[in-house]
Amino acid sequence: MDRIERIKRMSAHELAMLGVQDLAYIKRVIVDGATGYAVHAADGTQIVVVADRDVAFATVRQHDLEPVSVH
Repeated sequence: MDRIERIKRMSAHELAMLGVQDLAYIKRVIVDGATGYAVHAADGTQIVVVADRDVAFATVRQHDLEPVSVH
């Protein structure tokens, strides 16, 4: 089975675990009427919410992860 076929056959759990050691997702959120930036693990678990986008990216990089912006 080639690489593309293996990816197509991934379970939802396997897909969620893809990149879990390397990526963190940053998403703009509204908390109590104020804009914040939520940092999520690759499996979707929310880790933290911070007030500034640059701080969110810096925090992720300090933990040796690659930040990815989500809309």
